[in-house]
Amino acid sequence: MKQTNWTEKYRPRFFSDVKGQDVAVQKVHDFVKNFPKTLKKALVLYGPPGVGKTTLAHVAKNENNSEIFELNASDLRNKEKMNSVLKPAIEQKSLMKEKKIILVDEVDGISAVDRGGLLELMRLIESSAHPIIITANDIWDKKFSDLRRKTETVQLKEVDYRNIKEILIGILRNERKVIPNDVITNISIKARGDVRAAINDLQTASGLDDPSKVLIDERNKETDIFTALKLVFKGKPNNALLGLYDSVKKPIDEIMLWVEENIPAEYQGEELVKAYDALSKVDIFKRRIYRQQYWRFLVYENAFLSYGISSAKNPGAVKSGFTSYKRPTRILKMWLNNRRTEKKKSIAKKYARYVHIGERRALYEFATVKAFLTKPEIQKELKLTEDEIEYLNKENSPALHN
Repeated sequence: MKQTNWTEKYRPRFFSDVKGQDVAVQKVHDFVKNFPKTLKKALVLYGPPGVGKTTLAHVAKNENNSEIFELNASDLRNKEKMNSVLKPAIEQKSLMKEKKIILVDEVDGISAVDRGGLLELMRLIESSAHPIIITANDIWDKKFSDLRRKTETVQLKEVDYRNIKEILIGILRNERKVIPNDVITNISIKARGDVRAAINDLQTASGLDDPSKVLIDERNKETDIFTALKLVFKGKPNNALLGLYDSVKKPIDEIMLWVEENIPAEYQGEELVKAYDALSKVDIFKRRIYRQQYWRFLVYENAFLSYGISSAKNPGAVKSGFTSYKRPTRILKMWLNNRRTEKKKSIAKKYARYVHIGERRALYEFATVKAFLTKPEIQKELKLTEDEIEYLNKENSPALHN
């Protein structure tokens, strides 16, 4: 007889079954219940694999007597696919249930070079008659900047090993199986927040004559910036932190901005002073590296940014609870400035081609010709996009220059 997969058998069915994700559960509950009166028409659930992003969408379906229409983003790579598959689902009512939820799973599958898929997804979100839940591992990729503005983003954190252990013990009781406590603890810790992986390991161990012989490889995950911040701010300072940022896919200068932005969320008083002192030392070594090309100083920059910030806590202090870490405002300002520059360059490029001059000269003359470019007939001739026209209108607005 074929053995039932425990990850499917014990997939949570109701919000009360979901462990360790209280904030995300409340957000999803409120979003689906209050739709379409919500501020945004789509909700993005993001976080590492195995934390329950897709499961939470299915739980919302059960809780709200809804049909769920599920799509994998890798199957919706271009505008034509979006229109033939997703658009009808968004427009049509559910035939069997009171409501419908649209689930776009693994939006990471849409790449930056896909033919209009991401743009069309954002357009369809605006016209949707049903709540849309989108899942992603990393929503902070540059290609998702516009999508983030149009949606509400909710982080699912790695589940604490104690919550995972509680889930595993419950499964063993239902299955009437006994496994030594230390084996359950080992599986829970080495899953590194991945509930699905932990349940799979438990099922494997339960089928062995000696469950302690189960081979469990610790999940070698890429660390997201939110997990890294949690380890630094809430964990005890130890040597393992020294290599923490090696597994974060962000440049060290950007990581520094994340740390700077979120220090006040975790530290106060003397701890705050110590943390900013450590951060100032990071900045000192950063300048030395750039000015003198002493790249060996990177080790000190990393040390102060990880171990140094972590050790700013009072001795023996434990930072418990969930903290919603914020994206650095300086990064947002830089992104907005880059967006404006990109639009200016794209307009100048079209203008240069039209009047047969070099792009550099078109950029140099931009301040002089931008008023001329607001004429509808010129914009039509240059085939300017809506974003480019909007940029020109703002540039030529009197309020902007007063």
